[in-house]
Amino acid sequence: MRSELGVSLAYGLLATLGQSIVTGEFDKTGFPTEAELCVKFGASRTVMREAVKMLSAKGLISSRQRQGTRVEPVENWNLLDPDVLRWLMERPYSNKIFLEFAQMRLAIEPAAAALAAENQDRPAIASIREGLQAMIDHAGQPDLALKADIDFHVAILKASGNPFFWRLKPLITNALNLSIQLTNKIAGHMADIQAHQSILVAIEKGDADTARRSSEAILVESVNLIGKVQAA
Repeated sequence: MRSELGVSLAYGLLATLGQSIVTGEFDKTGFPTEAELCVKFGASRTVMREAVKMLSAKGLISSRQRQGTRVEPVENWNLLDPDVLRWLMERPYSNKIFLEFAQMRLAIEPAAAALAAENQDRPAIASIREGLQAMIDHAGQPDLALKADIDFHVAILKASGNPFFWRLKPLITNALNLSIQLTNKIAGHMADIQAHQSILVAIEKGDADTARRSSEAILVESVNLIGKVQAA
């Protein structure tokens, strides 16, 4: 049985190496050998192998006999993995990934809002309202307002009744934490409460078309804001 310390060290190495891969640190030098990594980080082979195994599971690296370990091209990375997405969004030149993520949200969240209106899961809809109320209550507290904004959008995924949408919760939560901060910064203000309320009211009324359009309006604005920054 692995010790908790060993697991903790492996996850620490995972984060460090994952960020290094995503920011291109090994693009020219190639990925170090296991022995080199152990010396550099003062880690045991067991712990390093665990970290490398997790990097491989995320599609960031691959190992081949007689060829060693290499960094995989971006198209092979598991972009739906919350860690990979966070590392991508944290790198200095990440506006493109923010735009792509906003485009993905535009494809998913309006459909989830429409389904939530049709599904009429009252407890789940109550969670959406709680998220909106928290946004109102904490309007002057950016960190709490951001959390409430995320809770609002994630609650819509739950209210859709579609288990595949709900499985996106870790991804959406992680990425929203960064992307909403960016769009708020670009817009110069926190989330539009009235626009969010329009989604909720439509869902509560069972008006799927309006719920979809209201969700689309918020997301189209996000796409346009990020697009302007990227074009600048």
